[in-house]
Amino acid sequence: MDLNLKGKTALVTGSSSGIGEGIAKCLAREGVHVMVQGRKKTELQRVVREITAQGGIAHYVEGDLTHDGEAKGIAAKTLQELQHVDILINNAGAFPNQGWLQSSPQDWLDLLNVNVVSMVRMIQAFLPQMQTLGWGRIIQIASVAGISASPLSPAYGATKAANINITSSLAKDLAGTGITVNTVSPGPITTAGTRELFQEIALEKNWGTNWQEIEKKAIQEMLPNLVKRFGTPEEVGNLVAFLASPCADFITGANYRIDGGRMV
Repeated sequence: MDLNLKGKTALVTGSSSGIGEGIAKCLAREGVHVMVQGRKKTELQRVVREITAQGGIAHYVEGDLTHDGEAKGIAAKTLQELQHVDILINNAGAFPNQGWLQSSPQDWLDLLNVNVVSMVRMIQAFLPQMQTLGWGRIIQIASVAGISASPLSPAYGATKAANINITSSLAKDLAGTGITVNTVSPGPITTAGTRELFQEIALEKNWGTNWQEIEKKAIQEMLPNLVKRFGTPEEVGNLVAFLASPCADFITGANYRIDGGRMV
């Protein structure tokens, strides 16, 4: 299926690894000119090399979205390189595994800045030029934690719920403009961070060190879903690419779960 994305431009925040990297690579395979963003220059350069090696077009911008000045610099460099941004993927974020008594009010404020306000900065930076173009896509990457609260990571879940609410509000504000706004909420996805977390859990629970066995145990005992496995960054990327395309013109204000049926 041709998604009609060739020649479009996109900024994918937090795309030096994990889900963001998967999204950037999927968009690039569809012919999108991609700007990858993150805080680790060597990883950004690696992602760009891998995209270009496969025939895609990619650039990178290094910086921290939690500071107003740096966020403005990231936006300016992106527009300088791409001329305009058709697609904004708000993926950058953090996942501290802290319970109610392990996280201070300041921890909550800091995480809100990372997971929510950083998205607001990018929306405000790129929305005016999307309005001028009369077409655009803004996609927030949230989590099923924003739908089903967990006592183990309350601050994270609250920020992901805010991501979903941002989408609903902005979609209503942009009614009839040609700009759609949607959320993608992944369940458990196999990334380096996920592996590290569950390898630590595996040591505590005596699950062994083989990743396939760890994943199987995690699905059985902690994160059951109907597909019986974790998802991949590429699978999230495929969904995002569809929502970013003209094929999804009639979809806005929606929250798409990609969780193997976990929430069912």
